[in-house]
Amino acid sequence: MKIIRIVLGIALAVVVLSSCGTTKTTKTTKTKTSTTSKEKILAKKLGKTYKINATTDGIVAKKGKMSKEEIQKWPHMDIYKDSIPGMSLAKAYEFLQGKEGETVIVAVIDSGIDIEHEDLKNVVWTNKGEIPNNGIDDDKNGYIDDVYGWNFLGGKEGTAAPEQLEITRIVKKLHGRYGTEEAIKKIIESEGKNNEERVAEKIKQEQEYYLKLKKEVDLERKKADGQRNFYKGLVKSIEGVDHKIKKFLGKDVYTLEDMESYKAENADDEMAVGMIMKLMASGATLKDGAKDLQRAVDYFSGRADFMYNIDFNGRVTGDDTENIRDTKYGNKYVIGSKDGEIHGTHVSGIICAERNNGVGMNGVAHNVALMSVRAVPDGDEYDKDVALAIRYAVDNGAKVINMSFGKSYSPHRAWVFDAIKYAERKDVLLVHAAGNDHADIDVEDNFPTDSKDKITEFADNVITVGAMTRHFDENISATFSNYGKRNVDVFAPGLEIYSTFPKDNYKSIQGTSMASPEVAGVAALIRSYYPSLTASQVKHILMDSGIEMNKEVKLPAGRGIKAKMVRFNSLSVKGKILNAYNALVMAEEMVNKK
Repeated sequence: MKIIRIVLGIALAVVVLSSCGTTKTTKTTKTKTSTTSKEKILAKKLGKTYKINATTDGIVAKKGKMSKEEIQKWPHMDIYKDSIPGMSLAKAYEFLQGKEGETVIVAVIDSGIDIEHEDLKNVVWTNKGEIPNNGIDDDKNGYIDDVYGWNFLGGKEGTAAPEQLEITRIVKKLHGRYGTEEAIKKIIESEGKNNEERVAEKIKQEQEYYLKLKKEVDLERKKADGQRNFYKGLVKSIEGVDHKIKKFLGKDVYTLEDMESYKAENADDEMAVGMIMKLMASGATLKDGAKDLQRAVDYFSGRADFMYNIDFNGRVTGDDTENIRDTKYGNKYVIGSKDGEIHGTHVSGIICAERNNGVGMNGVAHNVALMSVRAVPDGDEYDKDVALAIRYAVDNGAKVINMSFGKSYSPHRAWVFDAIKYAERKDVLLVHAAGNDHADIDVEDNFPTDSKDKITEFADNVITVGAMTRHFDENISATFSNYGKRNVDVFAPGLEIYSTFPKDNYKSIQGTSMASPEVAGVAALIRSYYPSLTASQVKHILMDSGIEMNKEVKLPAGRGIKAKMVRFNSLSVKGKILNAYNALVMAEEMVNKK
């Protein structure tokens, strides 16, 4: 999956995140939401007037430093009250007071999810048709003991799932056909009897494609190995310099002021001193820094040893990945590795961590039953797993599916297209992360998608989400976020997002993977309180009800690249920011008009 691979860090630490466009030309216009006027009164309740206010022309971005607690809560803040472009969640819940909502099943297709987490265990979906651990498919849905969901990655309980990237799998497959002269000779002998010229041209084109991809894979593996060695060296340098400083000062505990008298012996020592000083200035410890740097080592080790290694095989399920009809694989172990998989747990907490329970943090939505569908390894997901995971979630009652993953190659994309259309027929909304390559996905490939040509949608139940920051100024678009006037539908909070980590922990990370579940949470609220609305209607409400930003912003760009200035509304279909309050008000208006 190129999933959201995150290395948290200081100074030189690396953040690499990836995942994934809609209303290009929609297939049909099933829903027409009302025009989002600047000030339109929609409902009166409890003596208060509720209205959509989408304009922000008079808003001045918040000045000054925010506290740690404020930063942890920023996605739920209100732009008009706090000058922070959150989703106005408190205002949304105030609007819902006195209303009755129903439970909505939200499926999270992701890595493993720690369903035993203190902030998730009480909101986990349970398959009432299945008797736990009896080895029988009681509900006859094709999955044995799927009490909390299904693990399409298989493997023993508690184990991680390293995998190749899709580009690596393609190179591995083509290597058998075009990697040697002997292999090419066999192709000519078997296929070229009737038309040697045609076969020769086909071989030439496919071999050129193979060599192009192989060059990229080889280069990326080499770069990853080099970065791994760099960070290993940095860890060693810091440990060595720490020892030298202690010896020089004659004490084991020292301050920033103490360090001013220490002179580095060489360039490596100087870099290490700089890192130590930055750590101390930030309030962190050397132990914290060592953990961050080890994450970098682990990250690049994964890229070198698994993701870009054509000799690696991470598949343990025993199924034929080229056969969509081979469905008898996987198991009930939806948690995966609590030590090696954090992504699914973090995404789930954003959506539905238990609200107001006195621990951790609040998810966006209550009235949610969390279905865990493990299908995203530490590498690229298989198209087959994604297609079957969508169908599993739909068939077992999910009304919203969050998909915080994505990749640039999709050899069996038709299987996923069919699954998306199946979900549309069953009235299920799919929420998808736009991806973290700071790329224009109106141009660049990004899968899964609801358009075969990046112009026309084949379904109207997918909403694709870009990531934004807490800064309501030119820095609002996250530097890593993908964008696209045709293929990204809305932007939502995706930077410095605080949520659940395995083993009852909580941390802040970033990515469009974090923005997508913010939208999925609001979608769940709408489907809970306004169940008569269709998936298509909910999608368009989320897009149409957002907050406007009529300013120029920095176009997402890579590290070290000077960003161009563009209008914010050029980055997505509607050019708006998710707002839970506005979405609920618009939903009520739509229902009352029926």
